[in-house]
Amino acid sequence: MEEIIGPQSAYGSGDEKLLPLVPSQAPLRADAQRNRRKVLDAAADILVEHGVDGLTMDELARSAGVGKGTLYRNFTDKAGIASALLDDRVRDMHAKMLQGPPPLGPGASGGERLRAFVAAYLNHIARNLDLVLLTESSSPKGRFDRETYPFWRRHVEILITDIWTNETPEPSAANAPESDLIRTRAEAVMAVLSAAQIDQWLHRQGRALDELIPQIQTIVTAIASQ
Repeated sequence: MEEIIGPQSAYGSGDEKLLPLVPSQAPLRADAQRNRRKVLDAAADILVEHGVDGLTMDELARSAGVGKGTLYRNFTDKAGIASALLDDRVRDMHAKMLQGPPPLGPGASGGERLRAFVAAYLNHIARNLDLVLLTESSSPKGRFDRETYPFWRRHVEILITDIWTNETPEPSAANAPESDLIRTRAEAVMAVLSAAQIDQWLHRQGRALDELIPQIQTIVTAIASQ
């Protein structure tokens, strides 16, 4: 994944603080941009009306009013459509995390920001669950092949480091765990927040999201700080 540096003043200026962001779409000709937007807008409408099962390439070309050749020049398959829709939505959340108001954005403690991230991430996955599951099931490595995963994990690493540096009983950088342990904790947090696990809770167990969020925040806080 190409590493694109965004405005991240809240994390400091060292290279170790830089987050890999989702790359922006490469510049396209005006007509290609219009066609791409038509396809994505049509895909979003189909998803609302018919769900992921109704999102076929034939139906998408018909609804968007574009030829099959135009469609396949932009997207190779249904998973590619889902990935593009998700990337648009993820960039908005990235901006709120990096530049938005606290506690999701800069200005709050690491613990507060981690809890806010958990709530925002769970809501994001719940709103887009079918798309996320589709993109992850289309790759042998699942979520680890998604360009967004390094961003989420690195963000959690930074917040965990902040917790150990500033919020433990004897806060100091010297008390923070080794970087490998910080990364392992961050990956454990992301495992708790996996789309498959969220699907299990919401759709197979019938759990309510607003009741689930504080429970998961408690679990993630324990992973991060104990």
